[in-house]
Amino acid sequence: MRTLLHPARKSPVLTDLALLVSRVALGVILVAHGWQKFNEWTLNGTASAFGDMGIPAPAVAATFVTGVEIIGGLALIIGLLTPVVAVLNMFSLLGALVLVHIEHGVFVADNGFELVLALFAGLATIAMLGAGKFSTDGLLGRSALAS
Repeated sequence: MRTLLHPARKSPVLTDLALLVSRVALGVILVAHGWQKFNEWTLNGTASAFGDMGIPAPAVAATFVTGVEIIGGLALIIGLLTPVVAVLNMFSLLGALVLVHIEHGVFVADNGFELVLALFAGLATIAMLGAGKFSTDGLLGRSALAS
């Protein structure tokens, strides 16, 4: 029964597949949000919105967040420098949680923190476990689970 409930404990391949699916899903979401900030809202528009939200150094924050979402999201998708880009995005999300979303409660429809928290949790898992074998890190022998 234990194997049915936790098949990844008995199969490293399932763990690597779970990490692949998680990395790609998180990466797509991050790239989409970063691209929206860069292309649709522009860096200046994002900085202005950040300033209106009370985010310190809004131009620097907008550039950092947009960069780590786009570049970090792409790196997650291919599994390159995975723990580093996961932690950078976790830092960005922690700022979003504390400075913007927490006061609005849980639900994203109310500008709440549910998406931020879900992304943070997924990135924390990737940061701690690594990219898995099905990644650039895994091919280069840098994944925590590659051995």
